[in-house]
Amino acid sequence: MDRALSSFLSYLLNERNASQHTVDSYRLDIQQFAQLLLNTDADCTQVDWNSIDVYAARNYIVKLQEEAEVSRTSILRKLSGMRSFYRYMQREKLARDNPFAGLIAPKRQKLLPKYMTVDEVGRLLDTPAVFWKDAYAKDIAKDEESAVFSAARDAAILEVIYSGGLRISEALGLNMEDLDLISGVMRVRGKGKKERLCGLGNPAIRALRKYFPVRRMRSGNERRNAPVFVNRFGERLTTRSFQRNFKLYLRAAGLPMDMTPHKLRHSFATHLLDAGADLRSVQELLGHANLSTTQIYTHISTERMKSVYNRAHPRA
Repeated sequence: MDRALSSFLSYLLNERNASQHTVDSYRLDIQQFAQLLLNTDADCTQVDWNSIDVYAARNYIVKLQEEAEVSRTSILRKLSGMRSFYRYMQREKLARDNPFAGLIAPKRQKLLPKYMTVDEVGRLLDTPAVFWKDAYAKDIAKDEESAVFSAARDAAILEVIYSGGLRISEALGLNMEDLDLISGVMRVRGKGKKERLCGLGNPAIRALRKYFPVRRMRSGNERRNAPVFVNRFGERLTTRSFQRNFKLYLRAAGLPMDMTPHKLRHSFATHLLDAGADLRSVQELLGHANLSTTQIYTHISTERMKSVYNRAHPRA
């Protein structure tokens, strides 16, 4: 890999404490940039970063929009990454200029996040038990033990995500020491390794208590730093593995197939606001650094708007 790129990725990981997921995103975006503009190989083994000027940077945006058909949100992310990369190279005397410094990016599309209704969430959360019972009856599951294990584990994951408004990576990153079933709270490590406390509702606690006995089928490791959610080998479950199962549950529940585990997080925020929760509290629960990030949910909380209107307007 190119020395400048390798050094930058190491800086993100070790000095900025960025997650491996974030580092991989930067690497892929920078490699795509080098391939599009400099015709380098996939690993960017030899790159002349100083050959890029502001006109080439603008051409990069055009190529992303017209040839690669990348969304505006992704373009903004890629430009931010390139700007940071060149800023780092300038600091380390690896580049003379930052061609992305004064570049005007396309305006961000204001897309409202998709979410599920309360009834849809309920159907989804009930699906793992039904799905795996049916899978065992049809000899799709390996054996009854595997079916029971998968049903209990995935039901607990879904309940935990919705109960605390967690990202899928946050839920699967939980360790045994992070859960306090007596107090009904869990400690979550979010973006930038920031920690926050999230709620564990009674359904989530019941699902976890049901899961823990069958967890021992796969792992006897119950130390404080042991992963809560494990795969069939007793190792921490990956997001990709759970996402595959999630698609099966969507189909079985008759829900739109474009839904993702992250939509449960959107649903969590929307349902709280619909029920009258204040924006600041929702911000804290979601772990958003800026209130503006949370405010997008006020635009989709129509039920709350109707409720306030009906209560307050004299001619409603």
